Amino acid sequence: MSGAEYLVYDVFTATAFGGNQLAVFPDARDLPEDRLQAITREFNFSEVTFVYPPQDPAHTARVRIFTPTREVPFAGHPTIGTAIALHDLGRGSDLVLELGVGPIPCHVGETGASFTTPVPLEVIAQPAPSLVAEALGLPVAAIRTDRHAPVQASLGLAFVLVELVDRAALAAAQPGIEACRRGAALHPAGLDFAIFAYVRNGQAVEARMFAPLDNMPEDPATGSASATLGAFLAQLPDGPPRLAISQGVDMGRPSQIGVSGGAGGVTVTGQAVKTMAGRLFL
Repeated sequence: MSGAEYLVYDVFTATAFGGNQLAVFPDARDLPEDRLQAITREFNFSEVTFVYPPQDPAHTARVRIFTPTREVPFAGHPTIGTAIALHDLGRGSDLVLELGVGPIPCHVGETGASFTTPVPLEVIAQPAPSLVAEALGLPVAAIRTDRHAPVQASLGLAFVLVELVDRAALAAAQPGIEACRRGAALHPAGLDFAIFAYVRNGQAVEARMFAPLDNMPEDPATGSASATLGAFLAQLPDGPPRLAISQGVDMGRPSQIGVSGGAGGVTVTGQAVKTMAGRLFL
């Protein structure tokens, strides 16, 4: 019976049992290609990463990211968590991870990790506020549109970004599956109508992310959505250049995500804590 070692990290938190769980296979070369999706479903985390030797020897590693339903080209907490896991295994503080969107430089220091994605922002669609409200189980009046209407955007993974009127509306959100299905049919892109709902006061953001059609009823920390929000807001008039995002509070898994923008792309920062290690047998 063959097996492979794995590590589990809680990402975007400095405290165990907060943040977003991630399983990392630091050497996935012996895992059968046709079992990667099943392995991911077995963990039942929002993502699992499988690490391989890099295609470019100047880089650190090639990383494949799977959700419970599909492989995705990019995601934030798997990038942060995998960088910290490889750093903990002695792979250095400055790493370049080959992801589906291209090589992503990462840095790991005493206060966590950061990565910068140069992928340009893609605005895909503007879903109707009434549809987005129904998908969140909220009245249309809960959607704030004076700063921007709901928008589906991507830095490699698409999310519907929607600002809500207040924290009470954010807490009350309960996704409606049928409305999400209609949204996915009308606006197919990556995940199935994944929604990143938030409230903002200056640079401080409180957020929740729902992707129920992709077996993620709610995600406690979504770095890719946070990066997309940061890139989108930065190009609006008077948009903040930095964001301090709190997520997962309503789930009891509080997370902290830092986002900043610049000429070189969007930078995401966060911490991670190793909580488990084990061996998978096939």
